Amino acid sequence: MPTQEVIVRQIRGITFAGKSDSNHWVVMDGPEIFDGSESGPRPKELVLIALGGCTSSNIIPILKKKRVPIEGFEVRLRGTVRDEHPQIYTDIAIEYTFYGVGINPKDVERAIELSTTKYCAVSAMLRGNVNITDSYTIVESKTAPLPLVPA
Repeated sequence: MPTQEVIVRQIRGITFAGKSDSNHWVVMDGPEIFDGSESGPRPKELVLIALGGCTSSNIIPILKKKRVPIEGFEVRLRGTVRDEHPQIYTDIAIEYTFYGVGINPKDVERAIELSTTKYCAVSAMLRGNVNITDSYTIVESKTAPLPLVPA
């Protein structure tokens, strides 16, 4: 059975850098009140980012294989955290937005279904512990939004 290894090193206080088998570093941090330096996302936030990245990296190749005319794509995730410790996500809402002309909703629905039920490992790890819902919007547009534009 394959394994993966990760190393997490303290930079200062609760500022950490983690590196996985892919040999890329990710900075994680916390608030100054807990000896953080506010220099990176919180580890729990990375769970939402991982889920968004995982499902997206399934959906786009599925739609490409079906020759769906996608001009752009984004996914927004909203996690609800319980008040008591450990403060875990109880609910995660995933909102997909597809940009393009002539996108068939059935193709989009099938791609989302395959990602969430079969291919996305992050979703599979969370399922059963977190209520995950999804929705989508198709924006009829010949031009995609600019990449990496913060909300």
